[in-house]
Amino acid sequence: MIRYSLVCSNGHEFEGWFRSSDDFDTQSSAGLCACPECASTSVAKALMRPNVATSETRAAVPVAVEGGAQEKQLVAVPPEAREFLEKLKEIKAALLDGSENVGKRFAEEARRIHFGEAPIRAVHGEATEEDARALVEEGIDILPLPVLPGERN
Repeated sequence: MIRYSLVCSNGHEFEGWFRSSDDFDTQSSAGLCACPECASTSVAKALMRPNVATSETRAAVPVAVEGGAQEKQLVAVPPEAREFLEKLKEIKAALLDGSENVGKRFAEEARRIHFGEAPIRAVHGEATEEDARALVEEGIDILPLPVLPGERN
C-alpha cells in the first residue's frame, strides 16, 4: 500500500491509501478520489517528506495469511504507537509471569488441566492452529499471544 498526501483544488490537505501509483492515477482520473472536507474530485498528490523506516521505527508483525505460515506482514511503527507497544509488552509479561512453559505439549497439558488430570496452574506454550481450534471447541479457555517487536531478535 502507498500513502499519498493529497490536496484538492480548494487547498484542503488529506491522505489517501492506494495499492499502487497506477491505482491512484486510475481512481483520480475516474473522479473516484474526493476531498473529505468539500467533496471536490479535483485531487492531486501534494509534496511529501519521505517516511523512512529505521530499525527504531520498524516492526515485523506476524499475521494469519492464507497461503502459509511463512508469510509476514510488516508494519512501520510510528513514534506515537511506541507507548501502546510498551503496554502490550507489559500485559504479555504479566500474563506469562508465574506461568509454566510446556512448549509443544501445550494442547495436551491444557486438556489434562481442564479435565482434572493435572494440577490447576497457568501454562503457556505452542499449539498448531488446528489444536487451538479443538481446544476452544472443547470449551477450554486459551488466549493466543502475539509475537511483539524485538522478541525474536
